[in-house]
Amino acid sequence: MAPGGPPTPMSNWKTPMRLVGYLDKDGAITGKGAKKLIKGVGLAREMAEQFHCDELLPFATSAVRSATNGEKVLDAVEKETGVRLNILSGADEAKLTFLAVRRWYGWSAGRICDLDIGGGSLEMSVGVNEMPDVAESVNLGAGRLTHDWFETDPPKKKEIKALAEYIDDTLAEPVKLLRDAGPVDLAVGTSKTFRMLARLTGAAPSSAGPRVRRVLTQAGLRQLTSFISRMTAADRAELEGVSADRSHQIVAGALVAEAAMRHLGIEQLQMCPWALREGVILRRADAGEGVSGSFRIDD
Repeated sequence: MAPGGPPTPMSNWKTPMRLVGYLDKDGAITGKGAKKLIKGVGLAREMAEQFHCDELLPFATSAVRSATNGEKVLDAVEKETGVRLNILSGADEAKLTFLAVRRWYGWSAGRICDLDIGGGSLEMSVGVNEMPDVAESVNLGAGRLTHDWFETDPPKKKEIKALAEYIDDTLAEPVKLLRDAGPVDLAVGTSKTFRMLARLTGAAPSSAGPRVRRVLTQAGLRQLTSFISRMTAADRAELEGVSADRSHQIVAGALVAEAAMRHLGIEQLQMCPWALREGVILRRADAGEGVSGSFRIDD
């Protein structure tokens, strides 16, 4: 990242972790999940070495943050790979994502509300500065909810209804804090889940580039949710814009997105191509040092 320039990736490499799927009934990451994490971090370190990165900014989010054995697993990762993952708090995750959104849209956007659906949690933030006035995180991630609430594929109507009620109940208190912060000039959605939902409701594909305006409407989302909730994960994976590794959790993601927009009175979200990764890099760059490498252990 050049001084004063955007965080442009030299290389973009991903391997899905989906750690919330490896949480046992006590909320601990299983041995299989820990091995997958160790392997993923090891591969990321190898990639960093190949690109001669001077510094790593490795971080983990909701799945490790909420795991009852999170510190033990992090110790094992460090022992095997030499990399110590830093756990971001839910509030910090929301703040750093908001920072990226603010830098993308600039000051002229006014008061921004950002929603970000990850695998393990939902982050919500609102504010007029580079740091939000309110930053909330709740365990309403698409992967976590799919793992905890859906037993069939496609999910049964009673499972969907029960989950929708749970989401509404969970959102009540944090949403009040956001609404009390004042009226919003721009509502934004970040994360792969929101981008997939927008694509399924007619937004331009990723091949059109990051600067194309993409939106997700509450009305379009309601229709989409009804449609995809009756499909199997395999059938959803055939839809244009849905990645195979996320097709199983897109229904839960849609339920969270619709509920959050409804509770906040948001009729339309703009999709922002920058999110948490860019926020972490921007914060590090603001500290006065260059950044050559970062990786995230996704939920």
